[in-house]
Amino acid sequence: MKHIVSFLHSLSFILFSVLFVFFLQPPQKQAAPPYKGILRLWHIDSFEGGKGSRANFLKRTASQYEKSHNGLYFMVNTYTAEGAAQAIAQGDVPDLISFSCGLNAVGEHCRALSVNFSGGAIGKDCYAYPWCGGGYYLFCLEEDFSLVNAQNLVISDGGNNLPWVAAALHGLSGEIPTLDSTSAYVQFLKGEYRYMLGTQRDVCRFQTRGATVYRQPLQEFNDLFQYIAVTTPDADTLTACMEFTSFLLSDAVQEKLTEIGMYSAKAITAQNTLSAFVDSGGLEQMRQRAKGALQTGQLKILKNYLKPLN
Repeated sequence: MKHIVSFLHSLSFILFSVLFVFFLQPPQKQAAPPYKGILRLWHIDSFEGGKGSRANFLKRTASQYEKSHNGLYFMVNTYTAEGAAQAIAQGDVPDLISFSCGLNAVGEHCRALSVNFSGGAIGKDCYAYPWCGGGYYLFCLEEDFSLVNAQNLVISDGGNNLPWVAAALHGLSGEIPTLDSTSAYVQFLKGEYRYMLGTQRDVCRFQTRGATVYRQPLQEFNDLFQYIAVTTPDADTLTACMEFTSFLLSDAVQEKLTEIGMYSAKAITAQNTLSAFVDSGGLEQMRQRAKGALQTGQLKILKNYLKPLN
C-alpha cells in the first residue's frame, strides 16, 4: 500500500510540473515573421565607376537575395542626386539608398548600422558604409613617376569627386590643367601630357583598349565611395533592410565587384576621405578650397574638412 501511495504522489508531482510548464509560465514572445513585400532601393551615380553599371550590379544582387527570401522583392531605381534630393525633401523616402558625397538631406533619414567606417559616421555611430569604391592614380606610358609637375600633368574630371584634393595632398602644386575624363584620356594617350591623374575608370579604359599604361596609386585621399544606407521610415521593414545590407557587404558579394571594375572597401587603402553626408554646397566649397590649395601649396584649411581613414 505504501508503494502505491508513493507512486501516486510522484505521479501527481510530475503532472503538476507539466501543467506548470505549459500553462503557468508567462507566454514566450514569438519572433516576427520575415517581411514579405517590396523594398525600394534608390541608386545615384555621382562619379564614374569602373565598367558596366553599378545599378545593374545592385539589381543582380537583389535578384539573388530574392531567391532565398520568399515573398520579398526589390524595386531598384536610378536617380540623379538632384532628383533624389527633391523627392526626399517632399517626403518620398526609399527603404535603402546607394549614394556618394554631395546628396542633400539624406543623413537625417539614415539608420545606424552595425559596421564602422569613419566616412559614414555621425558622432559615434555609422549610418552609411561603402558597398564599393574606387581610387585615384597617376598614369604614365613609362614606368617613371619622378618628374610629375604642373607642366606635364593633366587632371581628369569625372563627376562630383575631388581629384584636386588627391593632387594637393600628394604634394603637387601649380596651375594644373583639368579636362573632362574622356578628353583627358585621349590627350594623354596622344602624348600631349606625360602624366594623367585619373581613377579606376581609366584603369578599365586602358584595359579595354589594350594599352600598356603604368599607374601609381595615390593613397593620401579617396572620396570614390559608393555608400549603402538604410533609410526606411517603416519599422516593419527595418530588419529586412538591415539583413539585405549585410548580404550586400558579405564576402560572397564583394568578391564579384571585379565584374564592374570596382573594389571592396576592405581592399582600399587611403588616409583621408570626406564625410558621406557632405551636401552639394559643401562639395563645391571643397572643390574651390582644393583648387586654391594647389595654387598656394597651403593644406591646413583643406585638411580641417577631411576625415581620417587609416
